[in-house]
Amino acid sequence: MAVAAQEQVSIEELQKISWQLSRTIIEITTRAGSGHPSSSLSAIDVMVALYFGDILRYDAQRPDWPDRDRFILSKGHAAPGLYTVLAEAGYFDHDLLKTLREIGSPVEGHPNMRRLAGVEASTGSLGQGLSIGLGHALAARVDKRDYRVYVMIGDGEADQGQVWEAAMSAAKYKVSNLTCILDYNKYQQTGPVEEVMPSLKPIPEKWKAFGWHVEEIDGHDIEAILRSLRAVQKIKDRPQLILADTFKGKGLSIFEASANRMHGEPITDEKMEATLAALDELYGESG
Repeated sequence: MAVAAQEQVSIEELQKISWQLSRTIIEITTRAGSGHPSSSLSAIDVMVALYFGDILRYDAQRPDWPDRDRFILSKGHAAPGLYTVLAEAGYFDHDLLKTLREIGSPVEGHPNMRRLAGVEASTGSLGQGLSIGLGHALAARVDKRDYRVYVMIGDGEADQGQVWEAAMSAAKYKVSNLTCILDYNKYQQTGPVEEVMPSLKPIPEKWKAFGWHVEEIDGHDIEAILRSLRAVQKIKDRPQLILADTFKGKGLSIFEASANRMHGEPITDEKMEATLAALDELYGESG
């Protein structure tokens, strides 16, 4: 991809990329017999918009470019989604995706910045990513650079106190180059978020009370995602939260059969083709 200004991609093309990468998420987690496809599918449309919708400034040939924008996947269990996006962006060959979770593979179960180009933070211990992102954003201020930092957190992850410590600090220091994207898919490892920690809600009002600008969007509507990502770039006096209303498993019925939308459970070989066919139908494609 280009560096400062990516080639303009239509909404239809972005939707096609998301469809293709969603298929890959299912295929590689099924092949591995492990992973978190449902958590990856809820986040994939936002990541596609970031990387291919002329939002994120990056150069896959120079992953350490000092002026790049940063994207940190704090909900590191959704790594299969991040990996498909990074491969599509040119950070590494697509064939490497087939080695997901194999011993010795850099495509690990959670992102490892020491082993894979394009990974900005080693995540998976939930609650830490926003603090890391805040550090990057403050470093930009110290170094007099104009890059932006985007951090995706999970709604179950927002149970963690460290998230709120980072939120308070970011507002105090008016870190306007920091955007947190909350993947509100409503399920976590042990069940529905509202049952595990009911007091997490109301989410928008809490973040506003902490001093953040808040946007609420359909996290599977590429056009709405892009509109919001462009809007927050204009906020200059505070950090921003984008509350992305999503479906864990992207609305595919196979994921709805369990109480936690099959958190950490891949599709079996026997059910993969039927699931891919359902995904194709969801996207209006025919195989």
